[in-house]
Amino acid sequence: MSLVPKREYVVLLAGDMVVFAISLWITLAVRYAAPPSAEFFKLHLTPFAFLFAAWVVVFFLAGLYGRHTRLFRSRLAATILYTQIINMALAALFFFFIPAFGLAPKTILVLYLAVSFMLIFLWRVGLYPHLRSRRRLKGVLIASGPDAQALAQEISADARYPFAFEYIIDTAHAPSHEVIQQACRVAEEDDVTFLVVDFSDKAVAAALPIIYDAAFHKHRFALIDAAELYQEVFEREPLSLITYEWVLGNVSASRMYDVVKRGIDIACALVGAVLSLVFYPFVILAIKLDDGGNVFIVQERVGRFQKPIRIIKFRSMSGNDEGNYGSSGKTKLKVTRVGYWLRILRIDEFPQLWNVLKGDLSLVGPRPELPSLAAQYSARIPYYNARYLVAPGLTGWAQVRHDRDPHHGTDIAETKTKLSFDLYYLKSRSLLLDLFIMLQTVRIFVTARGS
Repeated sequence: MSLVPKREYVVLLAGDMVVFAISLWITLAVRYAAPPSAEFFKLHLTPFAFLFAAWVVVFFLAGLYGRHTRLFRSRLAATILYTQIINMALAALFFFFIPAFGLAPKTILVLYLAVSFMLIFLWRVGLYPHLRSRRRLKGVLIASGPDAQALAQEISADARYPFAFEYIIDTAHAPSHEVIQQACRVAEEDDVTFLVVDFSDKAVAAALPIIYDAAFHKHRFALIDAAELYQEVFEREPLSLITYEWVLGNVSASRMYDVVKRGIDIACALVGAVLSLVFYPFVILAIKLDDGGNVFIVQERVGRFQKPIRIIKFRSMSGNDEGNYGSSGKTKLKVTRVGYWLRILRIDEFPQLWNVLKGDLSLVGPRPELPSLAAQYSARIPYYNARYLVAPGLTGWAQVRHDRDPHHGTDIAETKTKLSFDLYYLKSRSLLLDLFIMLQTVRIFVTARGS
């Protein structure tokens, strides 16, 4: 039983396509001061259908099919406006370079921008929320720890979830017999349809036989792993709710996946490495004119199975960061003026494409760490070494989802959060997820969200 709705993305996609078509009809009616005939509308709809598909990709890259958190909804209007401006620019280029359709709709595109923005905003903010059932399933959370608390807070604070916790039983503060008693009581209530529990908790283990028996007396009932629900909600793994057995049992992947992924790495890295050579003379000149120092740096990192690898980058700092930060926990090196832009545009990482060809890196995987930092994290963070079961990557799930990664410094708390995203990738990795990560990386590159 999955409690997190997946159909909302399909509904949003279908609704956007319908709104695109309706916006075109209204735009034509406004432009020519009369409802367009079926033939005239079809004449315009045919080329615009190709644009609709491209616009959906832009929406995807802008995050409009991602998690609709409260923070994102607060900037929804601006995001829609920006994406539609980009979409109109793409449409103008489309009709300029492909004149076969015989259309040059300059005025129509300007009108379409205004009409589509209003309709898409009304669809997503005014209409779509009312399509979902306001009835929320009632359940019980039986767990403890910071991740369980975060899960409870997230569900209670956002009404978009079709379920809610009627009761929350913190096993850290309730004796085992009280947990059993409360579990019995809530499991027998007719309006409680699911229990979310931490199966690794001893108090829960003692109550499971009673919960199991109660489940057969209910018309609808589900027993859900708290770690699985946390993963669905936050798209990362709850470190306080998993065990070493969980890690060992969830990091496998098929041999076919590894072979196909390696083939994709070689093909994409070869094309990217060759094309990026165009930028090398300009980057070399800029670095030399800036401070006259070395153009490239070579760093040792920890690769797959904890084997040392050496990666090459364009130098963006005043020296080569080796991770020896001392008591301050921060590097004393400074980002150069040219290095700032190299980082913003991700150009400093272009030489690493040759590391991908060599096999030291993959296009997608956990971020390769400096040996000195990796040793500290391995000693202080449980499950950290699981990251080494796959090849490190140029980009990864943690890189596109966690924007507080401790670059050039030591931070245990943020590294734990980063690890939770890495473990999610280890469990869920697939070619589809890799493609999604690469598309999100493109979005970050286009929006110049540097590090």
